[in-house]
Amino acid sequence: MRKISLFTIFILMLMIGISCNHSKSGESSFFDKPLKITRAELADKIKGGWAGQVIGCTYGGPTEFHYLGEIIPDSFPIVWDSARIEWYYDHEPGLYDDVYMDLTFVEVFEKEGLDAPASSHAKAFANADYMLWHANQAARYNILNGIEPPASGYWENNPHSDDIDFQIEADFAGLMSPGMGNTASEFCDRLGHIMNYGDGWYGGVYVANMYALAFVSHDVNFIATQALKSIPEESEFYNCMKDVMNWQKQYPDDWTKTWLKVQEKWSNDVGCPDGVFQPFDIDAKINSAYILIGLLYGEGDYSKTLEISARCGQDSDCNPASAGGILGTMLGYSNIPPYWKQGLDKVEDRDFKYTTISLNDVYEMGLTHALQVIKSEGGKANEQIITIDVQHPQPVKLEQGFEGHYPVARLSLSEKDQNLTLNHTQISFEFEGIGFALNGYSNKEKHLDDTVQLVKVYIDNVETETVKLPTNFTIRRHDICWKYKLNKGKHTIKLQLLNPEKGYSVWLNKPIIYSDQPVNKEL
Repeated sequence: MRKISLFTIFILMLMIGISCNHSKSGESSFFDKPLKITRAELADKIKGGWAGQVIGCTYGGPTEFHYLGEIIPDSFPIVWDSARIEWYYDHEPGLYDDVYMDLTFVEVFEKEGLDAPASSHAKAFANADYMLWHANQAARYNILNGIEPPASGYWENNPHSDDIDFQIEADFAGLMSPGMGNTASEFCDRLGHIMNYGDGWYGGVYVANMYALAFVSHDVNFIATQALKSIPEESEFYNCMKDVMNWQKQYPDDWTKTWLKVQEKWSNDVGCPDGVFQPFDIDAKINSAYILIGLLYGEGDYSKTLEISARCGQDSDCNPASAGGILGTMLGYSNIPPYWKQGLDKVEDRDFKYTTISLNDVYEMGLTHALQVIKSEGGKANEQIITIDVQHPQPVKLEQGFEGHYPVARLSLSEKDQNLTLNHTQISFEFEGIGFALNGYSNKEKHLDDTVQLVKVYIDNVETETVKLPTNFTIRRHDICWKYKLNKGKHTIKLQLLNPEKGYSVWLNKPIIYSDQPVNKEL
């Protein structure tokens, strides 16, 4: 073996130190130097962000939640053509829930200004006509029943608080805050806690920060790594994204190996009552990991990015929508390949369902709002040149939902106890642990009018709440009842239907039981 002299080692260490200092210095100068961009370039990037979101959402539409906990195989073709976007506008406009939720917030800013409070945004989306799911629907119910933000998204009030909802709706915050990720985080703090908390909120913060940095860099790795600095290192969300980055370096030529690593470590849902112990996973962490896999392995190529982020599965329309929007911002509308923009011109002047806003409208609104934010943060704008004070990413506050809570079982109810009806008005079940969550729904026969069924809940023979269960799907309560942070031990839950009527029922799923230790913990 060839010996290395001490002098050589010293020189190598000196060179490494110089390299590290240069890297840190280069990063610092990147953020310390104001960004100058033409108004036309800024507008093109904002347009690319909104258009990219629609393109990615449409592309993944046919596979949404069809592949749970598995990669979409290459043998399944995901078709793209000039009729694809228009078809969804005409036949399945609900696909664009992540877009029209964004637009709800954009419209409130348009009417009330950048300082519009969370209560205005909450009221607008809670009273909108569109259908919602998971954290959004739980928050809507909370708001309509007197629980205002941020309590409406807090994990003890919202079992879906770690779900993907704000992650798919946070595009607006980054597009309003070009180069200003901390400002984007402030918008996220105000609006994201309407429906999410903890890792669910971090998903939105991370996506918004990647959008913000996409205005100032064409390096996908730089965008992803710098945006992650907005997330507290102690959080599970941060560590999941950091794992993806490390695995991508370990397996640079095979994204499926990174996907498998993510599946092995991060696919066990804790909060969402629909996903615990199920292959279905709408948790923000794992779906954000799929966005990141698409961006890192896509390497700035639009086709590869959409293909990979969609084929990761689960929420396979929203994930390429986020990846496509971030990359569309980085490239600008004019540089999104024509293949992916085919058919877009047919819908750009059409209002999204449930709104009076089209893509062409939000292109203009987005530019107006971005210019307002730039000026409010010390930047300058004239008719030609925009100067932006680019911000060093700073971590938001640390918050963790379901801390110390581990799902350990789903209890089986008897067939009789799965429905509260006119002839069976109460059920009870026992468990040992520190919490439970019971999902289900209020049901009616088709010919009957909507009503609100009332269920009284007792925990250990103490009345805790009377739950209102609308049969109307738009304003429904997403879950029947839940309670966390109980004293460890045996508990009895009793549910009593207070207003039984013929033709109406309350269907109950298997209760999820939580303990203070994982089910597989080694003693």
